[in-house]
Amino acid sequence: MDARLPAHLEVAGLIRMVEAEGGFASVIAKGERDAGTILILTMYRGEEAILFERMPQLDGSRPYVVAKQQDNENKQEIFEYIEKRKNQDPDIWVIEADIADRARFIAHLPR
Repeated sequence: MDARLPAHLEVAGLIRMVEAEGGFASVIAKGERDAGTILILTMYRGEEAILFERMPQLDGSRPYVVAKQQDNENKQEIFEYIEKRKNQDPDIWVIEADIADRARFIAHLPR
């Protein structure tokens, strides 16, 4: 039996957590309701985007890790990467979170 929350419930919880921190979050790609992979595109006031993805570790944990950082020379690159991931996995969820302290927010997410 899988002890993970269905993806749609986890996404709803993530959005509420961002809002509780004074930020704003929205779903920019809706994936498979129960088992879709979740990416979190974080930024602050629309700048300095960092994309996090949950990655399984050898110890069984599944922390969110940096998958891509916005390149100031090519700001579209991170969005091209998201499109590539969506093409690879049509069940993927992408959440955009505009939050002041993203490192703290990501660190407090369940593993």
